[in-house]
Amino acid sequence: MNCEVVAVGTELLLGQIVDTNSSWIGEQLALAGIDSYLQTKVGDNWGRIRTAISDALERSDAVIVCGGLGPTQDDITRDVIAEVMGVPLEEDPEVVERLMEIFGSHGRTMPANNLRQAMVPVGATRIAQQPGTAPGLICPVGDKVVFAVPGVPYEMKEMVTGTVLPELRRRAGDTGALRSRTLRTWGQSESGLAEILAPRIDELDQQGHATIAFLASGIEGLKVRVTAKADTGEEADAVLEREVELLTEVLGDIVFSTDDDTMEVVVNDLLRTAGLSVGVAESLTGGLVASRLTAAPGASDVVRGGVVAYASDVKFDLLGVPEGPVVTEECAAAMAEGICRVVGSDVGLATTGVAGPTAQEGVQPGTVFIASHLDGVTETAMMRLPGGRDQVAQYTVISLLDHLRRRLLAR
Repeated sequence: MNCEVVAVGTELLLGQIVDTNSSWIGEQLALAGIDSYLQTKVGDNWGRIRTAISDALERSDAVIVCGGLGPTQDDITRDVIAEVMGVPLEEDPEVVERLMEIFGSHGRTMPANNLRQAMVPVGATRIAQQPGTAPGLICPVGDKVVFAVPGVPYEMKEMVTGTVLPELRRRAGDTGALRSRTLRTWGQSESGLAEILAPRIDELDQQGHATIAFLASGIEGLKVRVTAKADTGEEADAVLEREVELLTEVLGDIVFSTDDDTMEVVVNDLLRTAGLSVGVAESLTGGLVASRLTAAPGASDVVRGGVVAYASDVKFDLLGVPEGPVVTEECAAAMAEGICRVVGSDVGLATTGVAGPTAQEGVQPGTVFIASHLDGVTETAMMRLPGGRDQVAQYTVISLLDHLRRRLLAR
């Protein structure tokens, strides 16, 4: 089974929106064992969309078209697919009912334009999942198939996971169970991980019951995805459990999650289990640490508050940092201790440094100082991080949270 992806939208070509949908779909196809050799981006132009879909159908067994299912005049994906199928459009009363239900639940009157979304190519089947106003479609073209899904990521993901992938596997005659688990790591390069796990990867290549893949996820760390296939779900889960246990033992404490939890979720859980609260003092990161911690479910149990002490006098006057240079380990330590006093937390975290693009206080861009205050002891670290301002700040956040994670585990 070979499946291509066609992403529709002029905004994708102009760079106004980054096409993360195609990347995610490609990853899911690979995990499901569906070959995918080509992805195409095309603007909101009838002829070019038709050519993109038709060419994809010439090469592949299935095509996933993402985007262009909205209610406006430039949303023409359904119309073009109908032309490719050689059939007219007809109104689907179930879609009309769903649209009215959505607008009614928000106390709004449905604009007439939204009825365009209820027009479905004759012979097409509506995808059962419809979290938004755009219905997904399963459109047969001879012995091949075109899936149309919305461009809104959460709507697209629900349809691809719930209907598209199972249908592709059914068409491929694959009745086995496919399962995957993700280990999240921080503190090792992708090449370093590959070197450490090379012996196990070679063993799995020979055994054939599981595979390992690496996914560099930037500020989320490096992911190690383990996929297993077996006759039943229970058998696949058992294989995964053994592999995850083995890989965790090999990789050690650079693994911060085996259930795809983010670093902030892991840290919040450790703080909650220990009965500790945390406060954050941020200069270089400008509130990003607090933002990530508070984005995790149940953050109110552990997060006391934070201070963005960007100006030097705020560090001095509010956090009690001794006057002097503020791009130092000493400043980071004083900030971590000061935030505990200011917000009344058990644990204090702090960041300072130079994100760039120019040096500050004689310190080069990418130089970062972090600190944590825990159990009356303050520990600091200096790092030199790559990238521009945003990348340095984001890497600082996960590095600081990992620093605290390791301290909490060592208590």
